[in-house]
Amino acid sequence: MSADTIPARGDLGGLLGDRRRVAPAGMLSATLTLGWRAMLKIKHVPFQLFDVTIMPLMFTLLFTYIFGGALAGSPREYIQYLLPGVVVQTVVFITVYTGMGLNTDIKKGLYDRFRSLPIWQPSPVVGALAGDLFRYSVASTVILTVGLILGFRPQGGLFGVLLAVALVIAFALALSWVWIIIGMNVKTPESVMTVSFIFLMPLTFASDIFVRLETMPSWLQVVVGNNPVTHLAAASRALMHGEPAGVAAAWVLGWAVGITAVAAPLALRMYHRER
Repeated sequence: MSADTIPARGDLGGLLGDRRRVAPAGMLSATLTLGWRAMLKIKHVPFQLFDVTIMPLMFTLLFTYIFGGALAGSPREYIQYLLPGVVVQTVVFITVYTGMGLNTDIKKGLYDRFRSLPIWQPSPVVGALAGDLFRYSVASTVILTVGLILGFRPQGGLFGVLLAVALVIAFALALSWVWIIIGMNVKTPESVMTVSFIFLMPLTFASDIFVRLETMPSWLQVVVGNNPVTHLAAASRALMHGEPAGVAAAWVLGWAVGITAVAAPLALRMYHRER
C-alpha cells in the first residue's frame, strides 16, 4: 500500500469515531429482496421449472386428446371444460415448493442467519411467497397459451381469465402457508414433497377438474362437492367463460381466508421459535 492510500491520522480517527448506524432494511425492501432471491433459485435450479412448464403441457395434451372424445364428444369441446381445471391443478401442486425452499434454507443454516439479521423478521417467509407469484404466473401463462393453440376460447375474455388466475393465486398463497409449516417440521425437502402428495393427490383428483360432478355416484358427489379445489375449479371455469361465479368464488375466498387465518400465525410463530 502506498503512502497516498493510507488515511491520515485525523481521517482515520474520524472514521472510527463515526457512531452513525446504517438503517436496517425496511419491511418492503427486505421482502422484495428475498422475493428476488426466491426467483433467482429458479435460475440456478432450472429443474424447478419442470413442474411449471413441462408437466402442465403434458397434462393438457394427454387429457385433451385421450379423454376428450369420450367425455365431451371431441377434444375441442373438452378443452373448454378442462383447461381452467388444469390451471388450478398445476398451481395448487407447485405450492409445495414454498415449503421445500424453506426446508432447504433450514438444512443449510440460512434459517439462523436470516433470524440474526436486522431485518423485518417475517420477510424470509413473505419474500418466498412473493417470489412464488412469478412461478404461479408462468405456469398459468404456459397452460393458457397451449390451450389457446389447441382451441380453448374463454367467453369471459381477458378480464375473466385474469380474474380466474387471480383467484387461483389467492388460494395458492393461502395453501402455501400449510407447506411452510410442514417444511419446518420435517427433515428433508424430499419429505415435504412426499407429505404434499399424500394430500394433494386426493385433493385435486377427487374434484371436478376432469369430469363433471353430476357424472359421479351420489355419495361421491357429496365428498367432491365439498372439496375446496372443486369450488376453485368451478369458479375459475365460470369466470373464464363469462358465467356467474359468485357462490363458488365466495367459497374459495372463504377457504383462503380461513386457511391463512389459522396457518399463517402458526407458521410465523414456528419460524420465530428457537430450534
